[in-house]
Amino acid sequence: MPKYVTYSNIRKVLKIEVTKAEQFGLAYLTHYLQNNQNGVSHYFKRGAVTYSQDVLPSVVEEPYFQGLLPIKWDIPFAPKKDPKFKLFDLFAGIGGMRLAFQNLGGKCVFTSEWNYFAQKTYEANFGEVPFGDITKIDENEIPDHDILLAGFPCQPFSIAGVSKKNSLGRAHGFEDETQGTLFFDIKRILAEKRPKAFLLENVKNLKSHDRGNTFRVIKETLEGLEYSVYAEVLDGQHFVPQHRERIFIVGFDKRIYGDDIKFSFPELLPADHQIGEILEENPDPKYTLTDRLWEYLQEYAKKHREKGNGFGFGLTPPDGVARTLSARYYKDGSEILIPQRRKNPRRLTPRECARLQGFPEEFLIPVSDNQAYRQFGNSVVVPLVQAVGKRILNELKRLDGIHSVKSDRLCAAG
Repeated sequence: MPKYVTYSNIRKVLKIEVTKAEQFGLAYLTHYLQNNQNGVSHYFKRGAVTYSQDVLPSVVEEPYFQGLLPIKWDIPFAPKKDPKFKLFDLFAGIGGMRLAFQNLGGKCVFTSEWNYFAQKTYEANFGEVPFGDITKIDENEIPDHDILLAGFPCQPFSIAGVSKKNSLGRAHGFEDETQGTLFFDIKRILAEKRPKAFLLENVKNLKSHDRGNTFRVIKETLEGLEYSVYAEVLDGQHFVPQHRERIFIVGFDKRIYGDDIKFSFPELLPADHQIGEILEENPDPKYTLTDRLWEYLQEYAKKHREKGNGFGFGLTPPDGVARTLSARYYKDGSEILIPQRRKNPRRLTPRECARLQGFPEEFLIPVSDNQAYRQFGNSVVVPLVQAVGKRILNELKRLDGIHSVKSDRLCAAG
């Protein structure tokens, strides 16, 4: 009997490959693999066994993935052996928030993300397939956790999203029935699972959307659940060479901690990063703009300048700071273009986009360039989230000391 089985071998034998949306069987299986020793495996066991028997009928009584053998996690970001807390990664994207909190000692016990291209990237890096559409998941099927993370969809509240929906005559904000109302899935999960704390992230415009009414509803909803709520707009350029302002909303359970909560956001160091830090030495020539596209972008910018508008491309010299990377970057790369000698400017490569968001070099990019641009444009500045996360954990440690909280949610191993 081998001393361990590798995840890559399990992946091959049990056909763990994200090929379409809503692969709940794979989600059950991979969540079971990662949680078979920390007290929450019963949430996933039935689905994991059912899936494995469908794929490999000879695996019936005791499938070898049930923890009888230690698993060697030959993936970039293996689960922590001795985690300090449990977290839930909601609207997970490619796992930027998970990565930040995993760096701080956390263990993810449940994750949800509906986009299967993002699921593919997530599984390649964390060895776990996210569950799909959160609206189809009963909150009672989610394990207890200490911290809920959610970068909930921002399009209904972003400046670009609101402008696009207005032009199409469609609702935005909480009147958007597909994305805007997803905030209320956060509400129902918080109400049922009562994590000790949460961290939500969204675009800066959330605070001013609909003359402040949208943010007021969010804040009052969270406070109505008896959570203290703290919100601040922070800029990623304190950690990476990108001007990226996002609102962070932090909450602590007042049913546990009462009025003793004294959270404050981190004081950020001066912004002194330059985009030259993240550029590749010899990028593929395919990222250089064609003559036709470069001429189009120059004409487009000229037309809007004549109208007094500020629309146009953004050339970022090596000692400069980039504009905000967006999910539309794949279209023409116009918001962040890198000047080149005797050549047209070029787009960032997907790896440079990863660096611009603070992802480490070992982060795998298993999707096409277009999908990668979308994924990194929708993600978070990992070190900024980690800085906020550190303050959350420090406050929880202080509060738990005051209240002598011994959470049975903390893992022993995973």
